[in-house]
Amino acid sequence: MTSQSFAGLLGTIVAIVALAAAVYYGPIGQFGKPPKPAPVAQPAEPAPAAPPPRGPVVREVPN
Repeated sequence: MTSQSFAGLLGTIVAIVALAAAVYYGPIGQFGKPPKPAPVAQPAEPAPAAPPPRGPVVREVPN
């Protein structure tokens, strides 16, 4: 086996592996895969209610 035929065989193997990876990870390979489930959003907790407004503060003032 000459070095040229060995290089051609090795190049063919590398090309087949690269094409297989491109098909697997590319858009063509995604058609046979199930869709990824959408993330479920957790309902946000309601904000605590604001305290009721307070009336004026009456203090004893010395004369």
